[in-house]
Amino acid sequence: ALAGEDVILPCSVKPNISVVDMRVTWFYSQLVHLYEDHEDRNTDQIQSYRGRTKLNHQELQRGDASLKLSSVQVSDEGRYKCFIQSKSWSDDATVDFIVEVVGCLPVITVDGFDDSGGLRLQCESEGWNPEPDLEWRNSEGISLSSETTDTHRNTDGFSVKHTITIHHSDKIHCRVRLRHHMLEAVIISSSNMFHLWRASAILFSVVVVLSGFAAVLIAVFVHEYRGKILVFELESHVLFISQSTNSVQ
Repeated sequence: ALAGEDVILPCSVKPNISVVDMRVTWFYSQLVHLYEDHEDRNTDQIQSYRGRTKLNHQELQRGDASLKLSSVQVSDEGRYKCFIQSKSWSDDATVDFIVEVVGCLPVITVDGFDDSGGLRLQCESEGWNPEPDLEWRNSEGISLSSETTDTHRNTDGFSVKHTITIHHSDKIHCRVRLRHHMLEAVIISSSNMFHLWRASAILFSVVVVLSGFAAVLIAVFVHEYRGKILVFELESHVLFISQSTNSVQ
C-alpha cells in the first residue's frame, strides 16, 4: 500500500463460521485493535493507531476478522498478528505489511569530464520506501551499467545515487522504479559538449606550452638584464676611477 492510503490486513476463519461471539485481537508490538463482547475496546491501543483501525462487524458473521487501517504511515510497516479466541478454541495468523512511498523525481547533473573526454552524469532521487531500483537507458532503450552506486536510508526513506560516463551525444534516461511505480528524468547530451571539452583540452595544452615558452623568455631576459646591470655598474665604477685620477692630475 502507498503511504496515505487505506489498507485491509486480511484475517479470516476457514470454514466460514461466525466469530461475532469470539475475541479478536490484532497486535503489532503492542495492541492495535481489540474486539470483545460484541464491541471494540481500544483503551489500551497504541497511541499512533487511535482512530485509524476498524473491524467490519457484519463480516465477522462470515468469519472475516480483517482489519482496516486508514492513512497508513511508514511507521506502520512490519509484521502483524491476528488472534481469534473462543471459549474452546483459538488460532492466530500473521500478516507482513510493507508501506510503499514514492520518492522525489530523479535529478540528473553533469559532473564534468574524465581524462578520456567522457561526460560523467549523476542521477539522484530520495524519499523512497522500500529501496527502489535505478537504471540508465540510452535513446534506443538499451540498459547502461552504472559505474558507481550509493544507497542510504534515513528518517525520510531511501536515497539512491548512480553515476555513468558517456562518450558521444545521446538521449539518456534515468529511471527509478518501485514495483509498478516509475519516475524518470532525461538529459540530452549534444556534440557541442564534447567539442567544448576537446577545445578546452587543446586550449589548456596551448596555454601550458605558451606558459613554458614565456617562462624561458623571462629567464633569459632576467639573465641578460642582470648582466647589463653588472656591466653598467662595472663600467660606472671604472669611469669614476678614471675621473678621480684625472682630477688629481
